[in-house]
Amino acid sequence: MFPTHSLFFLLVLSLLCACGRGTKKETDKKVFKYNQPEALSSLDPAFARNQANIWATTQLFNGLIELDDELKPQPAIARAWQISPDGLKYTFYLRPNIYFHDHEVFPGGLGRKVLASDFEYSFKRLLDPATASTGSWVFKGKVLEDSKGIVSDTAFKALNDSVLLVYLNEPFIPFLEILSMPYCFVVPQEITQRYGKDFREHPVGTGPFEFKFWDEGNGIVLHKNEKYWKKDDHGNQLPYLDAVQISFLNDRKMEFLTFQQKGLDFLSGIRGSSKDLILNRDGTLQKEFANKFNLQKSPYLNTEYIGFQLDPKNLKGPNKAINDNRVRQALNYALNKKELVVYYRNNLGIPGHSGMVPPALPSYNEKLVPGYSYDPKKARNLLKVAGYGPGQPLRLTLNTVAEHKEIAEFMQKKWAEIGALVEINISQAAAHQESVDNGRSGFFMKSWFGDYPDAENFLALFYSKNFSPAGPNKTHFKNAQFDRLYEQAKLEQNPEKRYQLYQQMDKIVVEESPVIVLFYDEVLLLTQKNIHGLKADAMNNLRLERVKKL
Repeated sequence: MFPTHSLFFLLVLSLLCACGRGTKKETDKKVFKYNQPEALSSLDPAFARNQANIWATTQLFNGLIELDDELKPQPAIARAWQISPDGLKYTFYLRPNIYFHDHEVFPGGLGRKVLASDFEYSFKRLLDPATASTGSWVFKGKVLEDSKGIVSDTAFKALNDSVLLVYLNEPFIPFLEILSMPYCFVVPQEITQRYGKDFREHPVGTGPFEFKFWDEGNGIVLHKNEKYWKKDDHGNQLPYLDAVQISFLNDRKMEFLTFQQKGLDFLSGIRGSSKDLILNRDGTLQKEFANKFNLQKSPYLNTEYIGFQLDPKNLKGPNKAINDNRVRQALNYALNKKELVVYYRNNLGIPGHSGMVPPALPSYNEKLVPGYSYDPKKARNLLKVAGYGPGQPLRLTLNTVAEHKEIAEFMQKKWAEIGALVEINISQAAAHQESVDNGRSGFFMKSWFGDYPDAENFLALFYSKNFSPAGPNKTHFKNAQFDRLYEQAKLEQNPEKRYQLYQQMDKIVVEESPVIVLFYDEVLLLTQKNIHGLKADAMNNLRLERVKKL
């Protein structure tokens, strides 16, 4: 009897044979294989909320805008655009000959041309309560709304087949970056209406690969879109690959073993004990792997932090110490963040010696926004002034997940050295998330992955109108000066002036310490030697249209 994954592999071979044209032997097919250990719940871009869904939908769909390797907006289905001087009207001009993938629903089974009305429909579908998309927030509060705060029917308007208009309530500088997100990919109305909720497993887009098969829990097969609209700089048809195979091994050791045996073409990130097996302390590859694999590292739009819940109303046992800024600063000074990164991350990451905004963004400046370096003496003095010492130790409970247990224990030891006794509470990821979102966790470890490449997305965590669970402000931090600067920055169209406002806001975050910035993560890619063209970027995107497998 074949194991399930072996049966899936045989199915992949049969599907590839079925799509062949008789000009190649099956062994010549270029199949890119990657593993997705986290759950993949949907291939519908309206639900592209996590890395698993984002990576898969990126192969199947396109949007108006895409980001280049430096995360700058570039034309995609929109060949050009104009923004009105007041920043309220966006006009997009679509390319003339882009088609959806072939499907039996279309006349003659051939993919039809993408129209401006398809984007109007896709954007309205994202906001429709019946869709229940996790991405409706990308437009809410930004595009034109009526007096009741409901998105206006005229917020998106197809002027004709090739011109789309989008109207905003007020200027929002990163709006083009927002439109590059998978949530904003275009979908065909007749197919989403045919499948309804089941569009998640019957996706039809315009991307470099077409959906072929999904055996939930085992794998997904995508085939090359022979009619893809993009070509390389030499006029060669993209993509270069014949197919993509996604597996779902959730055991990290098994994943790495499969990669070693060339059953996978790349790995993203290294967790747990694998880091010591693969990386030296300085972050370089161990000698035995250096000649076998390629390693790429780049700054990541991800800040790892510890948060304080500053609104005690939802806490079962509120700890008044959390609301004392001197205590929060002391806990910051007590941590040797460089030691944390070197010894517990094998130098993967950048110590958090600035504010919340990570180095991958242009407004980051450690000199202008200095954070907390390791200073246990200052930490003890701050605790003493706050009323804590040998006779009255500070007691806290840090809530986290099993994945971060080792780092939590390191911090526990460092805090104990300044007289702070911290208990560690380990929860399942879903329970931890729910507790933090609903304000029931007073002291917690979290990450913030940038949704789009602008510092506003990180500073939104401290805007008082963004309190969780509806918004991203999980600490319920409130500061009038910060709010004024945030609202001013949203309207500032001059990049340098906007960066200065971001830096002022980040300095307030450092001073008030609603969070302890631990480190800024880095993207790490391991690839087989025969993989070319796969590039690490600050959003850890997976773009396979220009990847070659030699």
